[in-house]
Amino acid sequence: MLTDLSRYVYGTTRLGDEKIPFDERVGVARAAIDAGVWMHTSDQYGQALQVLKAAFDQDRSNVPPLIFKIGWESVEQVREQILRQLEAVGLEKMAIGQLCPGGGLAEEVRKGGASIELLNALKEEGLVGRYVLETWPWTSSVPLDALRAGHLHQLVEGLIFYLNPLQRFVTNELWDQVQTGNVDIVAMRTVGGGDVYRIRDHGPEYLRSRATEVAPLFEQSGCRTWTEFCVRFVYGVPQVCTTVGATGRKENLAEFLSSTRDPQPLPEPIQQVLLKLQRRWSDEHDRHAEPWSM
Repeated sequence: MLTDLSRYVYGTTRLGDEKIPFDERVGVARAAIDAGVWMHTSDQYGQALQVLKAAFDQDRSNVPPLIFKIGWESVEQVREQILRQLEAVGLEKMAIGQLCPGGGLAEEVRKGGASIELLNALKEEGLVGRYVLETWPWTSSVPLDALRAGHLHQLVEGLIFYLNPLQRFVTNELWDQVQTGNVDIVAMRTVGGGDVYRIRDHGPEYLRSRATEVAPLFEQSGCRTWTEFCVRFVYGVPQVCTTVGATGRKENLAEFLSSTRDPQPLPEPIQQVLLKLQRRWSDEHDRHAEPWSM
């Protein structure tokens, strides 16, 4: 179960941005630590791990639980990823590993092969506490088959994927299975990449038309900000345990924190329209998308 996660998880993507002064990024990380939230990170995020280590070194008695991205095509690579990232931030164990399996490892997860036991052995070794499985439209068949076969819960505590009013990065078939099986969800990318109006005017092509459809719903919702609207949407999904939002600015961090403190559901008619839009978008576009094209 993932019910012990903070209602908001600080995403560290922007901590890797070298355009922002290093000390300023450390200050944002410290603000998230002081807020008492979990963190999500990866060695793929530029200097993020260096920034986190600097922030942790200021007070090693108060290091938050972290979710790390780990992969890729073998258990050996997963173990190497775990050890390398833990060393980079000066920790001995990661609270949650975000499994990103590819190739033969993905097939083992799908079919319930021996790699599941080997991955669980890393937990027994004390390197990782739990796993969640990263999911995309083009990889949704892996957890879907594993859930239908009944062995996914032998490995992971839930799924982690983009979920916000503009993006639901699992196929309709997997989404329905998640609802039926009451699978815990870590919802990534809280605000979908920015304000709905900025996305409508300047976002990726596939998101512009979605933002055009969603903007009137935002305006009708009574929400003060786009962040509030997004948070209330994801927390209208019972399986959502937390939302992961990245920022490099303290004022945006404060907005995430205030919006997730006690999120109330959106008006039910608006929630249902959003869910129906996502089903349509999934069939029309997402399930046909090339890997990493969205």
